[in-house]
Amino acid sequence: MELVASYVISSLFAVNIGASGTAASMGPAYGGGAVSKRQAMLLVAVFALLGAVLGGGEVVKTLSSGLISPTVMGLKTALIILAAATGTLMAANLTGIPLSTSEVTVGAVVGVGLAYKTLYLPKLVVIMATWVVLPLAAFGLAMLAGKLFYMPINRWLASLGSVDRVKRVLGILLAGAGCYEAFAAGMNNVANAIGPLVGAGVVDARAGLLLGGIGLGVGAVTLGGRVLETNGKKITELCLIKSIMVSLASGTLVVLASLWGIPVPMTQTTTMAIVGVGCTRGSAPVWRNKTVHKIMRTWVVSPVVSMVLAYALVNLL
Repeated sequence: MELVASYVISSLFAVNIGASGTAASMGPAYGGGAVSKRQAMLLVAVFALLGAVLGGGEVVKTLSSGLISPTVMGLKTALIILAAATGTLMAANLTGIPLSTSEVTVGAVVGVGLAYKTLYLPKLVVIMATWVVLPLAAFGLAMLAGKLFYMPINRWLASLGSVDRVKRVLGILLAGAGCYEAFAAGMNNVANAIGPLVGAGVVDARAGLLLGGIGLGVGAVTLGGRVLETNGKKITELCLIKSIMVSLASGTLVVLASLWGIPVPMTQTTTMAIVGVGCTRGSAPVWRNKTVHKIMRTWVVSPVVSMVLAYALVNLL
């Protein structure tokens, strides 16, 4: 019974990750008008699966055995981690808020580690420091790119003559940048769904990456629309050039973190890059945006909620 439940909850979590984390990666392309909502979600599904299968192994190692002792990572423990993280993530998806799946998963693992009094603090400190640095770096890179390159690129494009041709080329580039970011999301986020099961010995890493990647794709196609709308339309208006800058900045940072095996807030990174680009026109309108305030409050609360829930479940069960 527990084995069946582990697969069910892991699959449900992967689907919700697809809705929250990977669908947001196409927010810039959708907001910039390069792709329709349906096209965006389909592209995310394909490239998130590729990212999971081809590059998700290092983050899986971290979440399966890098934060707590392998001796406590059994089937029941994995179920508790997945249940706590999935419950927190589903609540965010129902409100359309782009939540970091890495934060809720790490929060749940930490809750279990605290309950069993086994936690690898040095690794946790590195991860939490990255959570702060990465979104700020995305914000800075996107804002700098907007200030330095937007006008020169705009003037160069204007010199090409045909407006329709320019829009078509930019649309293709933006869709490609969004696919790159979805690939990065697959690399980093798939471990959240299958890492605990790999640590518990329920499934090997290769099969888990494939199953998790399929779950991400299903979630992006079926449930990703609301989060896509939030990131693409409700934070700041994006032109095609600035949207490309957002996807390239956040995607590159997440790929680098994934190669080091660090689970990072993909959605936070993308959102802060969008805010950074928006600040090139003056920061006040973006920082006063109610959607941005709501997202930031959720980011602070969600890992704590997941941690407390996991800690409570260990003590209850």
